[in-house]
This record gives sequence, C-alpha cells and structure tokens, in this order.
Amino acid sequence: MNSNKLCLEIIRMSGTDPKKCMACGKCSATCPAYKEMEYHPHQFVSMIKNGEIAPLMESESIYRCLTCFACVERCPRGVEPAKLIEATRLAVVRQQGKNRVTPDSIPALLDEDIPQQALVSAFRKYTK
Repeated sequence: MNSNKLCLEIIRMSGTDPKKCMACGKCSATCPAYKEMEYHPHQFVSMIKNGEIAPLMESESIYRCLTCFACVERCPRGVEPAKLIEATRLAVVRQQGKNRVTPDSIPALLDEDIPQQALVSAFRKYTK
C-alpha cells in the first residue's frame, strides 16, 4: 500500500482529522512519555497530515505512547493525536510478522505486579 493510501487509512481508522491541527504543541507539552519518544504527538499529526508515514511506522515511538489521552484532552482544536498514534501502531501490527506480543511470549511477561487484564489487553491490541 502506498504512503498516501496508508495515511488515509490511518486517518479513517483513527476517526480524527489531522488538518485541524494548528501546530501549537500543547499535545506534546502534556505528554508524559515525551522524553521516551523519537516523534512527539504534534509531530505524528504533522507527519500523517503530510503523508510521511514510513518514518513513523519504523519508529519505536508508536510503542512508547501510553495512550493516556492527555494530548487529546489538551488539544484546543479537537485533534486526537493518541488516536492517530494508535491507528499507526495498529497498521504496523497488521503487517505480517510485526506483532509485538505472541502467545509464546506471554509467560515471560508475567509479573505479580502487572494486572492480568493489562496482558490480555496488550495481547488483543497487538494481535489484531
């Protein structure tokens, strides 16, 4: 799938309009994972808006996003960066061989401090 079609698909999956973004950076300023991300929420929005999807799909930033929706709450224009990041992550996961969580990897992830619901949720998210 070419990058323009993929960007349109990501926009469709996310249900948000990156063209509404005025690049104020409030989403990135409130992001608790900011220091862990190569591309920050406002950059995701801009890159998707401009059809620059390939670097995002290769970036670990899509896995660093906490999906806490702080960026969504802070945006004055109603752009929802977390939804774009989540849709990009889902597009990558849907590519064959890109799943981050497999049934065989779950036993190694078990930890008494991690709620089982988190593991089940991650498994569902990364194996769609």
